[in-house]
Amino acid sequence: MNLDLNPSPPASALRKLALGTWRAPRDPTAYAALEVRMEPALEFMATHRTRTGRRLTVTHLVAKAAADALRRYPEANVVLRGQRPWLREDVGVCVLVVQPASGASRVDLTTATVHRADQKSLEALADAMEARVSRVRAREDVEIERGKRRSSLLPGWLMAPALRLLSFVWYGLNVNLRRVGMPFDPFGSVAVTNLGSLGLERGFVAMVPYTRVPLLLAPGLVRDVPVVEDGALVPGKAMTLTCTWDARLIDVDLVARVLRHIGGALEDPRGWDAPGTEAR
Repeated sequence: MNLDLNPSPPASALRKLALGTWRAPRDPTAYAALEVRMEPALEFMATHRTRTGRRLTVTHLVAKAAADALRRYPEANVVLRGQRPWLREDVGVCVLVVQPASGASRVDLTTATVHRADQKSLEALADAMEARVSRVRAREDVEIERGKRRSSLLPGWLMAPALRLLSFVWYGLNVNLRRVGMPFDPFGSVAVTNLGSLGLERGFVAMVPYTRVPLLLAPGLVRDVPVVEDGALVPGKAMTLTCTWDARLIDVDLVARVLRHIGGALEDPRGWDAPGTEAR
């Protein structure tokens, strides 16, 4: 088996309508954005580095908060098989990685995924993520590089059907393809891409249908903003967290709960210092 899955509860009338309305290549994408005060998170990261000598980033915090949110709201940890959502048992967090040009290789964009992310402390998740990102960025991940070489051999007109077939085998048939050199569940439950690292304040990330990832999070640039505190206008720090989700699988009220959980964790990150805990 490729994934450990359980049947989801019977679909509501609205969910059945959504599943029947959108079919490939029609677009089920929906979007949302949340403004987050970042002074507590910035202070937390600085204090953590001073105390431990280890660096944390906004990507680490968002990834940890997202993993905790999917543990708290398991109905959002879903994958589409056929026309039915299935609940994942594993919480996998995928981050997008820019690979710099190296030799004959051009600049590229790929993924690094940490599984069972909800079971890791913030520091353990950050360590696992950095190890995966470093390996992928250096083009040392054998499965990913093999898959890229194979895809480069396909003519353009074959790429779309090949991706659909691969997605069908991975998720529709739920087949683990490691024995033929393909990565295990390479895209996880939720994807995080830090647009702030590119100097962008906000952006809505496009969904990639063959990955079957229904939830994409994009933290933007932490910026100076005027805020009102105790009736006075004072300088503050804020970040826009945007979300793209598959409306066939996740209701807007559930997305709102997930986003509020992530925003609340960033605005009050106490508790993340304790191993295996989530922010209060």
